[in-house]
This record gives sequence, C-alpha cells and structure tokens, in this order.
Amino acid sequence: MLAHVAASGVKSLSSPRLTPFGFPSWEKVGCRAAWRGKRGEILNGFSNLNRTEIAGLVQFVGFLLMAHIEPFRAFRFDATRVALAEVATQPYDKITPTMQDRYYAASPYNLVKIILGKRQTSDGPENNPYTRAAKSFREWRQEGILRQDAEPSIYRYVQRFAAPSPSTNDALQFERQGFIALGKIEDYSAGVVFRHEQTLAKPKADRLDLLRATRAHFGQIFMLYSDPGDGIEQALASADSPTMEMTDEYGVSHRVWRVSDSRSIETVRNKMRDKKLIIADGHHRYETALTYRNERRAAENEGPGLAPREFVMMTFVKMESPGLLILPTHRVIRGLPNFSADDFRASAAKFFTVDEADHSVSPERVSSMLRQAGQTGTAIVAAIRDRVFLLSRPKNSEEVFKNVSVRQQGLDVVQLHKCLLEQALGISEAAIRDQTNVSYIRDAGEALHSVRSGEANVAFLMNPVRMEQVRDIAFAGEVLPQKSTDFYPKLLSGLTIYALE
Repeated sequence: MLAHVAASGVKSLSSPRLTPFGFPSWEKVGCRAAWRGKRGEILNGFSNLNRTEIAGLVQFVGFLLMAHIEPFRAFRFDATRVALAEVATQPYDKITPTMQDRYYAASPYNLVKIILGKRQTSDGPENNPYTRAAKSFREWRQEGILRQDAEPSIYRYVQRFAAPSPSTNDALQFERQGFIALGKIEDYSAGVVFRHEQTLAKPKADRLDLLRATRAHFGQIFMLYSDPGDGIEQALASADSPTMEMTDEYGVSHRVWRVSDSRSIETVRNKMRDKKLIIADGHHRYETALTYRNERRAAENEGPGLAPREFVMMTFVKMESPGLLILPTHRVIRGLPNFSADDFRASAAKFFTVDEADHSVSPERVSSMLRQAGQTGTAIVAAIRDRVFLLSRPKNSEEVFKNVSVRQQGLDVVQLHKCLLEQALGISEAAIRDQTNVSYIRDAGEALHSVRSGEANVAFLMNPVRMEQVRDIAFAGEVLPQKSTDFYPKLLSGLTIYALE
C-alpha cells in the first residue's frame, strides 16, 4: 500500500488540523469502491484518488502503524514451591552443554527442560524434546508449580551488574531498567519493528517446533525504544519490594515488580504509542513468532486482529539508558591452510596501517590499546601465536566497499569482515555465515589463548559497536554482520511466561 502511495509523487502531507485523523474527507476516502472490492481490486482503486486524498491516506496508515503493547496475565513460578534462582535460566542460545547439565541438576522444574531439553537416542515424532517440553509445561501448571497472575499486568524489570573484565569499568555497577509486556508482532515492512542482524534458518526451525508444541513464549524479545525524557521509567518507579528477585551465575541481580494498576499501565501504553522499536536480542525468536502468527492466521482463515498469536513477550529498554552496555564479540579464525603471519601482515597493510605490539600482551592491555586507537577511528588487534598487530587508520578501499553504505563503512566489524576476513584471508561470505572457519568469543583472554595454544590461526579483537550506530543502521533498514553486538547482561528466561492458550 505504502509503495503504491509513494509512487504517486506525493511530496508533503496535509495539515493534521484538518480532521482529528489529520486528513480531510474520511468518508470520501473510506467509501471509495476500491475499498469495497475484492482483494485484488484494492490497489487499482488508488488511481482514482486525488493527491490530497492520497496524502491523507499516508497519514492515516502512519497513525495506525505504531508500537502496540498490552498487559498480560503471566504464568510465574510459585515462590512457595521452588526458588527462582533454581529454575530461571539464561536465554536458550547462551546455554552451553555444561550449563544445561547444571540447570538439569538444579531442580526438576528448571526451565531448561522446556526451552532446551536434552535429546535422547529414542527420540521420534511422538517423543522428542518438543513433545516433552509441552508435557512439562502442561504438568507444571496442573501441579501449581506455575501459577497465572490474577490481573493483567506489566512487569518492571531492573538488572544491576558489573561490566565483565577486562574493562576500566570493572569496579562500576550499572543499572538497566526496562519493563516486560506483550508487544504486537509486526512485519518489518510496517516500519514499527526494526532488526539490526541477519538470522539463520536452523535456529528459527528449532524455535518454531518448540512454539508449535508448547504454544507459549518463555523468554522475552529484547526491544529498544527512545525516551530521552525518562517518562516511562518514571511512571513505573516504585519504592515497594520487588515481586521477584534473584542473582544469576554471572553475579547479575534481577528484580521484577508486577504492575497491575490500570492508570500506570495506560500511562505506559500511551507513552509507547509513537515509538519505533529495534530488536537488540531475539531476532530468531521474533521471526519465529512472526512465522507462527502467519501460520495460525492461515489455518484459522483470519486476518490481523488482537488474538493471542498476534503478540509476543518483550522487554522494553530505552536506548538512552546509561546501563545499556554493548560488548564486542571477537572473531577467532581456525583451519586456514598455509597461514603465514608475514603474508597476513602484508595483506592487511593494503587496507590498514599496521603496527606490531608485544606478542605477550595481556587482555587488559589489548582492551586499552583498542580504546586508545579507537578514539580516532577503526582499531582492530590481530593476535597470532607469537605476534600481535594493531590495525588502524583504514586506507581507501572503494572497490571493497562498493556495495556497502557509507554509514556501515566506518564500523570496525564491517572493516574486519570486508577487508580482513574476505580479502586478506580469502574467507567467503558463505563460510563466515556458516562459521566454517570463524567462531565468536566474548572474552578477550579466551580469544588470545586460542591462538597462543595453537588451536587457532588468528584472533581479531575489536571495540564494541556504539548504540547510535546500531540505531542509525537499523532505522535505515540495514543489517550488520552476524554477531556484531552483544548486549550485556542477557534477559533471564522464566521470569514471566506468556501462554497463547
């Protein structure tokens, strides 16, 4: 619809003072024959609209396409039956096999049994991790382990944490505030929800199987919105004791307050109406919810509405928050035949100024080098078994970036992928996407160890992407290379659960 309207050449919109909806002649626009015809006739009918009517239509559609949030009656673990710290987990894609074992041992009701259940040799169509997840969810509700809140609520969510080392902020405590609510699922083309990363098919297929089986959401999509005036956080502020509280395995404090006061909820809903949302974490789960919504619409022969499938559980955090911490994700390269430090340096010198550093440099020193060099632009540290290079001051590489937007060319991660991984090392985009030679590591010390032990050819360490860079790229409709951002800490799964049925 919007594409057809844009093609008409409209340059400006009518004054919003003309009618309450911001355009004239609502009856005239709404009662055109095109709106009464069959689906295939609608677009053809737009050719009969004059320029003023088209401008009004654009404004009305824009008026409708806004963030839509709702309170909900969450299922929560009964604190008299189980300890929250023994049943809540990190997001499914951050759970290692060791963590999975630890969660299984912590409690027979640990959420890992639902969101990342162990596979068995006897698995088949009738008995598999997804059917067992649905069975556990059903039984836990029947047993009263999970109880549903009596009133529709939103849930204020506050995390307190220290930055992971190495960092100059090690001694500082951060606080990140947000709130959990239902958010309406929107197609990206609607211009309400924006992504900043590509997704992969395999993780989405896994999450879709779980959603089909359980018909519930157990973790939240991490959403960012802009609120420089702090109006939403102020509306949710409370001196009361939290409804839920725990400290996770990383020392992060998680506190949640249930907010059921209708006036507070409506204040938040109203303040969110004009917001555009950026997915920080949870791209795969968001697109899974979108696919499931479309499946259910088709199966039930229904269009858009306010059915439970139209919503997914989200945590909303303002992007101006001083507690919004983004960590770098370092790249470790393995399995390159005939890799040579001298050849790599010569190739890298085509794209950067290359300075050699002490090969025994510590993770803390690497972080300091990156921060200092990054003040004037791109800075990347390349660590090899017995050599370390600082790559900075990029050289002109128009041919390499001919299909890359200007706003992305200045990103360290894009410079790394285009100049070093693809050009200097000859790793294809497909190999990068499939992680054939590339693995992703948060901890700088672990990345350095991988090359010093001979397990890897080279490790690339970077500064983190800045929030304003994520914002500008997402709102421009572009995406970053995979694993470009690491928002810390993660949102716990199992604090609230949204059941569709």
